[in-house]
Amino acid sequence: MKSLDQLQVKIFADGADLEGILQLGRLPYIQGFTTNPTLMRESGITDYEVFSRQVLEHIRNRPVSFEVFSDEFDEMEVQARQIAVWGKNVFVKIPVTNTRGESSLALIEKLSAAGIQLNVTALMPLEQVRQVSAAMGGRARAFISVFAGRIADTGVDPMPLMKEAVEIISPYPNQELIWASPRELLNIFQADEIGCHVITVTHGILRKLHLVGKSLEEYSLDTVKMFYSDAQRAGYQL
Repeated sequence: MKSLDQLQVKIFADGADLEGILQLGRLPYIQGFTTNPTLMRESGITDYEVFSRQVLEHIRNRPVSFEVFSDEFDEMEVQARQIAVWGKNVFVKIPVTNTRGESSLALIEKLSAAGIQLNVTALMPLEQVRQVSAAMGGRARAFISVFAGRIADTGVDPMPLMKEAVEIISPYPNQELIWASPRELLNIFQADEIGCHVITVTHGILRKLHLVGKSLEEYSLDTVKMFYSDAQRAGYQL
């Protein structure tokens, strides 16, 4: 198994906990940050712009992605243009469709042509990857987020799909593929294996990074000790 410093895939921290973001920002192997309205809501964020600008006060030289939250394309465009000027390291997240399943391709192409850095999100089938990659072409720098974890949730192995997605976007050096919604640390090494450019990892999963390379015998013993300790604390008797 590779060590963290041998990985080619870039690790982006995914979350909306400001304190956690600042802590992770001190780690050299965290090369970017992403968030979304769901994570913000779960963290109790009430002012979208204030929170975003607080993050950008501290994270200035690594990519940070913030998502639009309208369901109408004209409003998405207004929001995207507002978000884009918050910082040179800002990427605007645009969902691949709206909630009615209507394609965002026209908006994606328009924003990319205007030089706005995008992170097109919530992709799953390869046809979406082909369409989005072609729409952005060789214009502004962009990320394409394929939700490999959610693909795996359906019982489908995401590895072959993600490997093909890397090939699809390869003609455009301005585009990078994100392995989104990972479920476990193993996904980092899987993403690296198939040449994926970036993986977004939640703060919870990142807290397990100290386990990489841990002896399985030692980990087994730790698990036995945990079960025993919890039984003692609970005062269980038969």
